[in-house]
Amino acid sequence: MAEEAKQEVDPKLMSAMTTEHFVMQTVIGTTASESMSRATVYIMALSSSMLALGFAVDSDAAFGPFLACLLPALFLLGVFTVLRMVDIGTESMQAYAAIARIRAFYRTLGPEAERQFAAEYGRWPEGRYVPGLRIGVFFGYMTSAAMMIAVLNAMVAGAGITFLSLWLKVPFPLALTFGAAAGFVFLLVFFLYQRWRIHELAKAAERLKL
Repeated sequence: MAEEAKQEVDPKLMSAMTTEHFVMQTVIGTTASESMSRATVYIMALSSSMLALGFAVDSDAAFGPFLACLLPALFLLGVFTVLRMVDIGTESMQAYAAIARIRAFYRTLGPEAERQFAAEYGRWPEGRYVPGLRIGVFFGYMTSAAMMIAVLNAMVAGAGITFLSLWLKVPFPLALTFGAAAGFVFLLVFFLYQRWRIHELAKAAERLKL
């Protein structure tokens, strides 16, 4: 009798929970699509800009001003892209956390439901196993989609600093060093920002005992 009472669930509540589960799955798909769309926009802008730069390279009068306008614009687009891609990633993680809560509710429907929706079979944060981090936290963050764009944008930043240094009559080896340092600093800042945002959300999920 106790098990039968445990399995009795308000149909309206059950309908709401399954609808929420479907909505969260849709959110995950939508965020993945938006992330790829933003990455595509940046890569297309970068490739078309490099092509346009190739046409301007033969003109000394046009190359400098064109480069001075192009690289800062590309860099800003890259910064906005990687920041938004991190936001998108955290939105997806929130959806996974919501699904974990719903699965926890499903487990209360009876012994068979408890077996089918066991926490160890769920994705993060239930199962505690994240395939993307199997090679380690550092490489997991370094191989994210947002980091891919950040690497390209770091090259843009490094090229901009190098050209600026050369324009200021800095010797080429030193100008190249300044560019490489600027690119490395950008990557480091973004890596720390990405880790902070994701770690913050992961701690919030742990506080909810998911």
